[in-house]
Amino acid sequence: MAITSPRRQQNESAFSNAVGGADATADLRDARYQAFILLRSAFTVAPIVMGLDKFFNVLVQWPTYLASWINDVVPGTAQDFMYAVDAIEILAGIIVALKPRYGAFLVAAWLGAIIVNLLTYSGFYDIALRDFGLMLGALTLTRLTSVYDAPRRLR
Repeated sequence: MAITSPRRQQNESAFSNAVGGADATADLRDARYQAFILLRSAFTVAPIVMGLDKFFNVLVQWPTYLASWINDVVPGTAQDFMYAVDAIEILAGIIVALKPRYGAFLVAAWLGAIIVNLLTYSGFYDIALRDFGLMLGALTLTRLTSVYDAPRRLR
């Protein structure tokens, strides 16, 4: 019969909770929970700030990043389309803050759409690569939500 330390039992219990879909303890000393909080905070603030900036065009003139084929398909001007993008990004940030298990998927899908836009518009491949990294971060948040924001039926 093997003797296990209390720390190892705690780790095995946390692992079985994570695998089983139950909520893990929200302990700020736990690196996994720290990662969840950091990603949740980043994907709450960044979409809201970028969405607001698309309305005011302070950081950059956002319509210049819209692929011409999208501009041809959507009604109105590129700036009008950016107003819709603005609303969606702000909403996505709010959803991440309130319900990260849904908001993280929304942000990841939104970043995927941005990547497609940038890859079909020559000259913005570096930004597409950056947004791919952000999308991976959003997908990582979705994985962490399975532990820290699991659906009630799995708790």
